[in-house]
Amino acid sequence: MTTSQPPPQTAAQEEAVPQTLREALNSGAEDIAALVTPDGEVITYRKLRREVDRLSQQLRASGLSAGDRIAIVMPNSPEMAVAFLVAACVGCAAPLNPRYRAAELRFYLEDLAVKALITMPDESGSEAREAAQSTSGDVLSMTLEGSAAAGGGSLNFQPALHRHCDSADGLKLPTGDDVGLVLHTSGTTSRPKIVPLRQRNLACSAASIAESLALTPKDRSLQVMPLFHIHGLLAGLLAPLSAGATVACTEGFDAFKFFAQLKDLKPSYYTAVPTMHQMVLSRAGRHRDQARAAGLRFVRSSSASLPSPVLTELAELFDAPVVESYGMTEATHQMCANPLPPAVAKPRSVGIPTGVELAILDPQNRRLPAGERGEVSIKGPAVIDGYENNPEANAAAFTNGWFRTGDEGYLDTDGYLFLTGRFKEQINRGGEKVSPLEVDESLLAHPQVAQAVTFAMAHPKLGEEVAAAVVPVNQADPPSEQELRSFVAQSLAGFKVPRRILVLDELPKGATGKLQRIGLADRLGLNSAISTDSSSDNSDTGTEDTQAADTI
Repeated sequence: MTTSQPPPQTAAQEEAVPQTLREALNSGAEDIAALVTPDGEVITYRKLRREVDRLSQQLRASGLSAGDRIAIVMPNSPEMAVAFLVAACVGCAAPLNPRYRAAELRFYLEDLAVKALITMPDESGSEAREAAQSTSGDVLSMTLEGSAAAGGGSLNFQPALHRHCDSADGLKLPTGDDVGLVLHTSGTTSRPKIVPLRQRNLACSAASIAESLALTPKDRSLQVMPLFHIHGLLAGLLAPLSAGATVACTEGFDAFKFFAQLKDLKPSYYTAVPTMHQMVLSRAGRHRDQARAAGLRFVRSSSASLPSPVLTELAELFDAPVVESYGMTEATHQMCANPLPPAVAKPRSVGIPTGVELAILDPQNRRLPAGERGEVSIKGPAVIDGYENNPEANAAAFTNGWFRTGDEGYLDTDGYLFLTGRFKEQINRGGEKVSPLEVDESLLAHPQVAQAVTFAMAHPKLGEEVAAAVVPVNQADPPSEQELRSFVAQSLAGFKVPRRILVLDELPKGATGKLQRIGLADRLGLNSAISTDSSSDNSDTGTEDTQAADTI
């Protein structure tokens, strides 16, 4: 019988596990390809380590060291991957969504107390540079120019903000206990929570994912996930690098290019969210022979529930097993995964624990037996010690050594986890997490909005879509839905803009007078209309809403 606790490691095994990302980069043989560019240019492990060390020295020469927050605002690319590795090897990487507007970026830069920013030299980095200049702190701003693949990348500092350290010799290098990556996770009762991931969390999780997928130097990841997201950073980038394997760094998911990338970049696997898998299937008609010829060893899915028909179609398309996994930022991504053959993968299960101890707890923190539903809770070396500067959230999430995930589920007698629901109200839009309160606040900034509530409604491709209801200041002259969506789009990224906004006389409330987000879409009749509305999924929001289109 499979248990919910991983086998204990010997002292020798624990000592062999890298404690920092820089140590993890030593796994690859010098002449093996570490990164491959979209046009097929190879960056060997020798070249990657040399480039990371050279650029790291540039950062240290500016006085940056362990613990210093270094934001990265760049689109997916080999350069983005290198910038992340450099930031994490010097201090603490803080990758941010390049689709954020200046106001959003400024919030994150200030909330994280960022000391430096790495972005692009062209127009794509203009809002990030604007945000850095307008923060209350002194943010060292720089652009990454040149080709990381050619070993000619250079960090060019803005002269007005450049500072120089006479000697980097005395600066502290990161250890396993230093925070190496910091991300925000959206909450429903407060501002986004800061998740500090220590170097040892990252190294441990990367090794655990690599072990669960049986990665070797012969493997190659087709990295299509955003590199500001824990999924892409761990399963797409760090796990293969920790195993001495190769990462084909794309410019992000593009359904039109996907099958050509399989042919040209020759991956052995790719990992993606269900939305992306569905788009792959939607364009598979003319590419079925190409899909089989790709010879993928497996396909991996995470960040949202994968519908059973999609799993079946993917397995048939690629003639390869589909590994559905379960993860979250606080666990440094993966917590469970269905095993590869010849082990058993159970339909509708997210698999067995990987690198964590997992239990189903009741409200009194008692461990429940197999078959009984409760809150999925975890502990282990990949789990964070706590949220940053948030004692209220820590008190709610961490009890008796367990981290309570907010998800409901049960374990079967073989130790496989089945998820049955969410306790949290966070909106999961195709793997992108959206805080309802953040959207509420943006709507309430409109001068004609008196009340607002944001909630999830069903979506045939994304799983969930953002919806909202508002009460206008003047019932006789309410703002239109399009006006409100355009207004929100000025301050929030496109994926956060509500797909539907209802203007109501009064917001529905529960028996206690509180607003209830869960089930609100059903009460307002939005989910029943979804099948007839799905043809207009890509309607104009006034923003670049790529999550619902063919590129992510």
